[in-house]
Amino acid sequence: MRRRRFLALGSVFAASTLLAGCTGDVSTDATETTPAATTNEKPDGVYVQSFEERMAMQGTTTVGDYTVALMFTVPHTFWTLTNTERSKTAKTSEDSIHLMAVVWDDETGAVLPDAGVSVELERGEFLAQEVMYPMLSQPMGFHYGGNFGLDGDGTYTANVSIGGISAHTTGAFEGRFESAETAEMTVEFTEETRARVGSTPIEQAREPGALAPRETSYPKSIAPAPEDLPGTVRGTAAIDDAYLVVTDLASAERVGRPEDAYLAVSARTRYNSYELSGMALDVTLERDGETFYEGALTRTLSPDLGYHYGVAVPSVETGDDLTLSVRTPPQVARHEGYETAFLETASVTLTL
Repeated sequence: MRRRRFLALGSVFAASTLLAGCTGDVSTDATETTPAATTNEKPDGVYVQSFEERMAMQGTTTVGDYTVALMFTVPHTFWTLTNTERSKTAKTSEDSIHLMAVVWDDETGAVLPDAGVSVELERGEFLAQEVMYPMLSQPMGFHYGGNFGLDGDGTYTANVSIGGISAHTTGAFEGRFESAETAEMTVEFTEETRARVGSTPIEQAREPGALAPRETSYPKSIAPAPEDLPGTVRGTAAIDDAYLVVTDLASAERVGRPEDAYLAVSARTRYNSYELSGMALDVTLERDGETFYEGALTRTLSPDLGYHYGVAVPSVETGDDLTLSVRTPPQVARHEGYETAFLETASVTLTL
């Protein structure tokens, strides 16, 4: 485990600002039907992916607490993560599409991670049932997806099953997103829909940066700006291109501990500030050289803080030393451009 120390907040956001020019959309005249081939030589951290893909939207529906958008693009390679071990899932000749679903709360627009999502495909008879991986991509942010093989052209029934989210919920989200629901949707795999998908090479591929979020009809998992977070924002640290914004609220009433303070860490990607879910984070607080709190943060979803990691602590004061330790990196699959980032189990200390 590596340990780093940051005493100043400004340098973290300054680095983000200086590199923001790398995040714009890029287009060229050349068009391919599949994503550009990747090599084994990858830069560390977030880098501009080698292609920009086009998608075919298949529809949106609401079932129970969940609104779901379904879409597909060309198959491509992605990387899954199990604890700290990364595995490559290469596209194959048997793959017809890369199928994607975004799940959100229609009232607030909050994208919902930590929900088990699977899809059953049928066309007259059962074809396949697969888990859809929680994923991150540069244009889309968080979604669920995977490569699927289809049995020729036609209309497929897609039964998208959504389990209740495993994150703790607070505020207006308390008690919601607990039930399992199934959304019946369709996938039109035809010459016309295939003509809508494909990819365009990116000239700045492999440079530090990221493609900008795509304009879409569905919301994206962008974390609140630090100045929009409730409470007192105490600082920001960075571990392996994951930015950790620390804020505290005077009362932990939202978790039933009004006499304590509530410490929250909003984890997001560098450049696009997409929320990073599925982490295991520990915290240690020291005051005057003495440790007065240490423990795990809880994965939590609330309307004002978004997806974050929080815990009730006795108090938070200016001058405290706060150490954040990534015990498990974000357990989400990564599209190209993210597969070499957010992998470290490291610690960072902020003086508040």
